[in-house]
Amino acid sequence: MAKGRLEGRVALVTGAARGIGLAIVECFHAEGAIVLLSDIDDDLGRAATSRLSDRVDYQRLDVSREEDWQRVAEEIGRTRGRLDIVVNNAAITGLLEPGPQDPEHFELASWRRVHAVNLDGVALGCKYAIRLMRHHGGAIVNISSRSGIVGIPGAAAYASSKAAVRNHTKSVALYCAARGYGIRCNSVHPGSILTPMWDPILGQGADREIRIAAFAREVPLGRMGRPDDVAQAVLYLASEASAYVTGTELHVDGGILAGAAAAPPLPSAPEGD
Repeated sequence: MAKGRLEGRVALVTGAARGIGLAIVECFHAEGAIVLLSDIDDDLGRAATSRLSDRVDYQRLDVSREEDWQRVAEEIGRTRGRLDIVVNNAAITGLLEPGPQDPEHFELASWRRVHAVNLDGVALGCKYAIRLMRHHGGAIVNISSRSGIVGIPGAAAYASSKAAVRNHTKSVALYCAARGYGIRCNSVHPGSILTPMWDPILGQGADREIRIAAFAREVPLGRMGRPDDVAQAVLYLASEASAYVTGTELHVDGGILAGAAAAPPLPSAPEGD
């Protein structure tokens, strides 16, 4: 049998008990990697791990706490001896935090909580990834968002944090390249991906499908994305297929950021076409 694209690689994925993170874990596992699935939901994390093989372990990791990163990094060094891939995926929208999320009325504690998870978590993930990879190289993939490219008035903290992730990715890429570490760092920017993170927006019941259809109409490809759509993009950036790619950003949004929503209607096709 052909070897997987990540055969024997050791990977850490944060926020991986469900949604995009879990899809990445499953994809990496299918490609032969040894995967550390990390999250703060121990029950979901362990349940997900139990469905896969002994090449997947669960690690509790609150990405906003540096002591958690120190503990996990020490554990990886002691038990695995190396780390080849880190996917900084853990994030919150802020919509479940106290108070509104718009630029005028947000509560500072909520703003800081969103940035602690979404931005501090990525910065710490990159910090400890570099320390574990600098002697043999590796790949860091940071999950930003379409919201890191454009403004989101009703989720200002989320958009701000994801924009910072986009920029920090480039700083990390240049830093590692300048020092000859052999570490590549790139960001992925999902658009409308149907995951549990969307539940506060989509709701439940009959109206949920109506709302999904409404979002799908705004996507040039005509549907909301699936977690595996993102996982496949992350696989590319984590594998040797992207050996000459660093400091870049990959949009996985069905064409939203291409600007189709603001474009004029297409002219009628000439007869005969």
